[in-house]
Amino acid sequence: MVGAHVRLNSQAPSPSQEVLTGADGQFSFANVPPGPFQLTIASPRFATHTSSGTVHTGETFLVPQIALAVAADIEVQVGVSPVEVAEEQIKIEEKQRVLAVIPNFYVSYIPNAAPLNSRQKFKLAFRTTVDPFTVLVTAGFAGVEQAQNHFRGYGQGAQGYAKRFAAGYGDTITSTFIAGAILPSLLKQDPRYFYKGTGSTRSRTLYAIANSVICKGDNKRWQPNYSNIVGNLAAGGISNLYYPAEDRNGAGLTFENAAIGIGATAIANLFQEFVVRKFTPKVPNNAPANP
Repeated sequence: MVGAHVRLNSQAPSPSQEVLTGADGQFSFANVPPGPFQLTIASPRFATHTSSGTVHTGETFLVPQIALAVAADIEVQVGVSPVEVAEEQIKIEEKQRVLAVIPNFYVSYIPNAAPLNSRQKFKLAFRTTVDPFTVLVTAGFAGVEQAQNHFRGYGQGAQGYAKRFAAGYGDTITSTFIAGAILPSLLKQDPRYFYKGTGSTRSRTLYAIANSVICKGDNKRWQPNYSNIVGNLAAGGISNLYYPAEDRNGAGLTFENAAIGIGATAIANLFQEFVVRKFTPKVPNNAPANP
């Protein structure tokens, strides 16, 4: 079954681990402390299943095949829809935080993750923009800009800081919603980065960089990432409406901001591919690189 939620509880003080089953219904956990453990498997329209066992030091424990029973209040089981699978996967993604603080919502560690519908794309964008860390980072950048007297037209004092913060937060909202929700919904593209995790360093590097200009469609086929490219252009154009007149440069500023956005996406993807996963505690262990 694809997308079943599996929780592993080991001996205290080890924290619980969570994964979603892959396309073949399989799942795995790495770095499990030796001793007794309990598995809890849940999926919509099925009864929750628990099983237990004991793993020894240096042992690879193969869990016997598990069959979930249909929930008692379901008369006819017609299968779990892709929307329900995507909803469960989003719940896992919303728990992904680098160093348990920095949101890492727009990365899927499940290669064949279910596509998101429009409501789910907007939900993920909203969840990102209202996250406390997003607000704090924007506030910090506004303070740096004020200290350097960047965007002098905003002035100084509390009013100048408020304008810088509003402009920065406006950039975040427009870029996130346009490139992460509006255009992906219209163009039927997936706004997430799909972690590769396997292959040579060169192939993973090229994959990460290429994902700034290509993406998966809702049909799971690779295609030009019009959402990110056009989204950065649109966000850059909108920013011309509220930045000080002397800092506006028409088309020049728009294309400059778009190029910076695409380059920043490529750099962020490289960090995702080689660094971020190691510091993200709640990550599904479905990738082939994790036996």
